[in-house]
Amino acid sequence: MKVEIWSDILCPFCYIGKRKFEQALAQFAEKDTVEITWKSFQLSPNLITDPSISTTNSLAKNKNIPVEQAQQMIDRVTFIAKNVNLDYDFEKAVVANSYDAHRLLHFAKEKGIQNELKEKLLRAYFVEGKNIADFDTLIDIGQSIGLDFNELKHLFNSKLYSEEVAKDIEEAQEIGVRGVPFFVFDRKFAVSGAQETPTFLSVLEKANA
Repeated sequence: MKVEIWSDILCPFCYIGKRKFEQALAQFAEKDTVEITWKSFQLSPNLITDPSISTTNSLAKNKNIPVEQAQQMIDRVTFIAKNVNLDYDFEKAVVANSYDAHRLLHFAKEKGIQNELKEKLLRAYFVEGKNIADFDTLIDIGQSIGLDFNELKHLFNSKLYSEEVAKDIEEAQEIGVRGVPFFVFDRKFAVSGAQETPTFLSVLEKANA
């Protein structure tokens, strides 16, 4: 079974959804037959990387809402993340454009370690406060899962995988993805959002049947 997941590294519910899906997968009898592909999606394609601005202020500006409301949204999602053992630290999080991280994900897919990279990138952004738009940071993350330093340097000195990122985003528009995470099972069933584990398990079983 092929599961395609449209997701953005800056999306807090994408990490939560990943955990809930993984919990369902662990309970799924045919888990060894499931192939996962992470698809590119950008919630804020025009976001300018700016380590000097807080995520709260960035969110308030982006959504055109008061800072207090933005903080309440962040507090809520941090609480939800705790329920799946994720310790979000928005105080440390660096406001960064995710475009080059998506290119890196396509490179990792070619090497068969896309899922490992996705986890590292989400953790880097939400937990460790790393700048996921910084090339040196991305190279370090790539190397930590076994990607070659010279190949990584070449990737970031080029426009490699730009077409693949654009194609994923275009495909999302074609199939009507309005938000992420968005899970597609064998191109037959779709689940939108970070649903509960039993929902994911039910769809896995239905798609398998």
